[in-house]
Amino acid sequence: MSEHGGSGLRKETTADPAPGPEILVEQLHKSFGDNHVLRGIDLEIRQGEVVCVIGPSGSGKSTLLRCVNLLEQPSGGRVFVGGSELTHPDVDIDAVRRRIGMVFQQFNLFPHLSVTENLALPQRRVLGRDKAAAGRVAAENLERVGLADKAKAFPASLSGGQQQRVAIARALAMGPEVMLFDEPTSALDPELVGDVLAVMRMLADEGMTMMVVTHEMSFAREVADRVVFMDDGVIVEEGPPAEVIGNPRHERTRHFLARVLDPAAAQVEEGMPPVDKRP
Repeated sequence: MSEHGGSGLRKETTADPAPGPEILVEQLHKSFGDNHVLRGIDLEIRQGEVVCVIGPSGSGKSTLLRCVNLLEQPSGGRVFVGGSELTHPDVDIDAVRRRIGMVFQQFNLFPHLSVTENLALPQRRVLGRDKAAAGRVAAENLERVGLADKAKAFPASLSGGQQQRVAIARALAMGPEVMLFDEPTSALDPELVGDVLAVMRMLADEGMTMMVVTHEMSFAREVADRVVFMDDGVIVEEGPPAEVIGNPRHERTRHFLARVLDPAAAQVEEGMPPVDKRP
């Protein structure tokens, strides 16, 4: 990870010949019983690209993300990461997953292990690194997310934002080529969101390929190369943030953004009493 350059890297790479897609989803379907959650999703994400997936609850965003590394088994279609087909019956799924970092809404840290041990254990178990090497990589990535001083701390002593940054560092310590984020700030108090988003901005500046399910419209507007709006299991529209968020083409997108960007106005529109802003 340390070989990536500074904040200008992503702009410089746009002049190079376009590489093949780092993530490729073809006609992806997913059903839970009679509930058809994903209805033929086609999506490409190129190396170094940051794609934010937005949409209402129940639209299939998180299910799509979880299908990309087969935490959910698709009902139909194909998924490729780095040219390897995860949905092929003979794929070594563990080998492909080593190239994918995943950050969830919840932090999923081991409470009985220190921060360093939380980062070192997966390296030792999955990558076969010895204790010293795993410790060095853990220290490097804790420094990257601004938590070098918390190396010996235990998760219970950290704020939610700090725990999520540890979870990001744990994923980075595995050396992934792709990072998947499933609403990583949704469980945080508002004042803790900024530090997590700052780490994600850093990764974007370094050229990390990222697929981010998020409700943080400011992050999507500022950091994403492309925004994908989903509703009812399909991609309604996608494009640069200035188009999808700033000037959406579809009424479904416009309605969603109106509710997210101005919830009080949405309440009035639906006949509910306006929010009382008096102290």
